[in-house]
Amino acid sequence: MNSQPHVIVGLSGGVDSSVAACLLSRQGYRVTGLNIRVLDEPEHEPVLTHSVLRVSDLPEYSFPVFTLNLSGKFRREVIGYFHDAYLSGRTPNPCMVCNKTVKWSGLFEAMHLLGADFVATGHYARTDFIDGRHRLYKGLDPQKDQSYFLWMLSRSDLAKTLFPLGGYTKPEVRVMAKEFGVLAAEKKESQEICFVPHDDYTSYLSGAMPGMEERVAGGEIVDRAGNVIGHHRGYPFYTIGQRRGLGIATGEPTYVTEIDALNNRIRVGTREDLECRTLRATGMNWIGIDKPAEPVEASARIRYRDRESQCIVEPAEDDAVTVSFPKPKNAVAAGQAVVFYRGDEVLGGGTISGVINTQQT
Repeated sequence: MNSQPHVIVGLSGGVDSSVAACLLSRQGYRVTGLNIRVLDEPEHEPVLTHSVLRVSDLPEYSFPVFTLNLSGKFRREVIGYFHDAYLSGRTPNPCMVCNKTVKWSGLFEAMHLLGADFVATGHYARTDFIDGRHRLYKGLDPQKDQSYFLWMLSRSDLAKTLFPLGGYTKPEVRVMAKEFGVLAAEKKESQEICFVPHDDYTSYLSGAMPGMEERVAGGEIVDRAGNVIGHHRGYPFYTIGQRRGLGIATGEPTYVTEIDALNNRIRVGTREDLECRTLRATGMNWIGIDKPAEPVEASARIRYRDRESQCIVEPAEDDAVTVSFPKPKNAVAAGQAVVFYRGDEVLGGGTISGVINTQQT
């Protein structure tokens, strides 16, 4: 009987996941790789099959690797969500949704099928078990910390999840990649959404939803007072805070401040019109604390690269919260996540559903 703890490592073909697998092997884990396929032809039922993906030239870091085709689920729950969000005038975050509904779902499915003990990924984040609770923390490298994308994970998810890279910087991981003989050691990182070629949202949406562009073209562009000052090519092709490509001249820098999907209208204004002191979030998931019954002081990010800001989180009805910022935030977009921290610990998060701009109060 093998006494080594058995871990299923999600392998993407990149340097981070490959180093995570090698590092766990060096730490004494029995490693099995899992390559989750999301852009293949969908299977009627997801089937776990043996794969030939290699991560290293060194024999000591040769692992069995399986493939799980979750393309059907990915199209329904991630790409479908992406389309619905844009059609509703929101700004989606598909990587965040994919982590919960596809990646961890697939990893845990493989863990159960293969009788493993844990799952692991190459995310830059950390976990710990303190005061009877599994907790999520930022990665130690502030340039690579990915805790923002993981707020949807439950405590039970964290109990079975390992993040071996959370205590390292990216340069340290690059050095380890060479030591491990990782084939992807020099591979460049991709910042693009995997199903949007060249990060071109406009072309993607036009091709993915035939006829949409014609249906929504010619909508009104209105100023803060509601005066029509131009027309646009369709509200799904605009985002909150956008300045370029508006096709209007106002004599001052002008930004998209509101997207009205129902009326195919976008509102524009000054940078000050983008300032927000209060937002509403729904679909809350609490990790570091129990669901609060009273207001909570925390810091928050409203997008991945956002600088944290102090805030007050007040519980509302239907598992929602109202978040107030002493100093206004800029370009808050419905559909993105707001994630709450206390120091390095992730307290929880939710999806931004409404925004009150400073100039509207």
